[in-house]
Formats: sequence, C-alpha cells, structure tokens
Amino acid sequence: MAAEGDFVARLASARIGGTFNQYAGSPLRRERLRGYLEARAEAEVVLVGEAAGYRGARVSGIPFTSERQLTGSGPAEASATIVHRVLAGLGVEEDVLLWNVVPTHPGTESSNRAPRCDEVEAARPFLEEVLRGRAVIAVGRVAAAATGAPYVRHPARGGAVEFEAGLAQAFATIRRPRAVARRFL
Repeated sequence: MAAEGDFVARLASARIGGTFNQYAGSPLRRERLRGYLEARAEAEVVLVGEAAGYRGARVSGIPFTSERQLTGSGPAEASATIVHRVLAGLGVEEDVLLWNVVPTHPGTESSNRAPRCDEVEAARPFLEEVLRGRAVIAVGRVAAAATGAPYVRHPARGGAVEFEAGLAQAFATIRRPRAVARRFL
C-alpha cells in the first residue's frame, strides 16, 4: 500500500535525536516494516513499548521482534520472545500491532538506553499516526507516560509474569474502537 510506504519512507528519513535509525540504510528493514504495517493495517489494538531494542527492532526492523523470530537465526531478544509468546497464548498475536514510542534505537549496537524527552517528542508524529483510531496498551512506564494509555509491566528484568497477567487483564477489559478510522497518512 502506498500509505504505509509513505510512512516508512518518512520514518527512514527522520532524525530522532541521538537514536540510530535502522531504516535509513536498510532496504530490507524498510520492506519488512512496510509489509508488517500492511498486514496489521486493520489492527484495532496497538501494544506500545519504549523504543527499538538493540537485539530486536534495530536488527529485525519490526517492533518487539527479533531476527531469530523472523528467520530462525541471528540474535534473539528476551522481551520480544515473551511478548509474542503471551500474545499467542491469548490468541491475539496476529490481531495486534506492535510499536514503540521511539521507533528508532537509542543506544549502541550492544546496549539500550532510555529515550530522552527530546527523542520522545521528535518521534511523537509517528506515534500519533500509528495510534490513530486504535485502542492502546502501554508496555512500561515510558510508553504509559507518552500515550496516556493503561500501563502493563514491561517483561524485562523479571517482569514476565506481571506482564502476562497485566496483558490478559487488559485484553479482558479493553474497549476496541468500532468506528472505521483512517490508518496511515
């Protein structure tokens, strides 16, 4: 779809503070993201994390997804593994759009850091475009602060059990939008 393609092209050319834009120099990551967004264009729920992880979206191009999950090789990412396992267990893995407050990677090739306030603000137009017309579940405090959405404990650092319980509760109570909403510009 042209709409998702325009979105991906804008994201690939964006400068978001001091983050690494994994889409800028990678046709493969741009194509993966474009295909993912097209496949999830009608998703009524978006699960929003903090930022692209160094073993996740920085390498794979897809939020909360590691290269190993896509291809069977390359780095695995613990949070991505937990997120997909829990979503599959709830029967909603294919119905949820995964995204990050900051879609590019703050940190280095071998580490993550929290996004700075200026990076959150610079990424806001992309976040708002993705969230438009969808119910939102925030994974972690940064995502909750940026979206105002219900908070679910991030699965990292021993939070997997709380994440799973919180996500199950969120899906049991979430009110999904019923009106047709325009997705991407």
